[in-house]
Amino acid sequence: MTPAGRFAPSPTGPLHAGSLVAAVGSWLFARHAGGRWLVRMEDLDRPRVVPGAAAEILRTLERFGLLWDGEVVLQSERTSLYEEALGRLRRDGHLFDCACTRAELARAASAPAEEDERDASPVYPGTCRAGLPPGRAPRAVRFRVPPGTVAFEDLVAGRVEEETGKAVGDFVVRRADGVVAYQLAVVVDDAAQGVTQVVRGGDLLSSTARQTLLQRALDVPTPSYAHLPLVLGPDGRKLGKRDGALPLSTLDPARVLSALGRAIAILGQEAEGDSPGELLSDALRRFDPARIPARSVRAP
Repeated sequence: MTPAGRFAPSPTGPLHAGSLVAAVGSWLFARHAGGRWLVRMEDLDRPRVVPGAAAEILRTLERFGLLWDGEVVLQSERTSLYEEALGRLRRDGHLFDCACTRAELARAASAPAEEDERDASPVYPGTCRAGLPPGRAPRAVRFRVPPGTVAFEDLVAGRVEEETGKAVGDFVVRRADGVVAYQLAVVVDDAAQGVTQVVRGGDLLSSTARQTLLQRALDVPTPSYAHLPLVLGPDGRKLGKRDGALPLSTLDPARVLSALGRAIAILGQEAEGDSPGELLSDALRRFDPARIPARSVRAP
């Protein structure tokens, strides 16, 4: 199979320094393997989507010399694939309906799960695993996590092991509002697009075990994983769109070159060049994945 990586931003605003690191890292891994680099817009959460953001993200990638292969995929246009996956998982006994509200789960939680930006939930206590309580209507749909430990070798973080049943519990694959959850959508999309390597921010490391379980249940290949260092703001938290970070789309050519050089340096790489294309080509020529730091870094 031809190697393929992907960059999958959510069009909820412009790209910033943190997302540039993820884009550059995934591009370097894909091109270093002689593979394709794909772009996918994760736009299922429609209330959070900002009109025009997807087009602005693509223009920004082009300005930074990050040119993708093939057509840009929109998750919002792939709902039939997600429904097919849900149907298969249900037929195979991997899913169950859940009536619990967030408030009920928070009260029942004995310990918080590891959280990431896309799935901040307490450990599920198994309330509806054996069936809905009398008089309760289904809200979300959950994946029935099997016992045991999920282990994988991350190309940056090293060996990771998680007993998902204890760390997270049975997790949501369709939300109460009817939207397919992030965990399932990315697994379906990566398989459909032939993605062989997932290179993304370290905040999503905790999602990998769940996605591995879904891949096994759907009998699709598990890609390699590399979780990159996060860019932190002055407060020590992950730099994000909500932090008022300067949008990359507003930078002049000189600052584009400077921002790209910083992103390459954050990844532990070296490069020289007088244009984005030259910088990326030199970074690719010298690329050494072993030099990527596992720890987060503060924005300069």
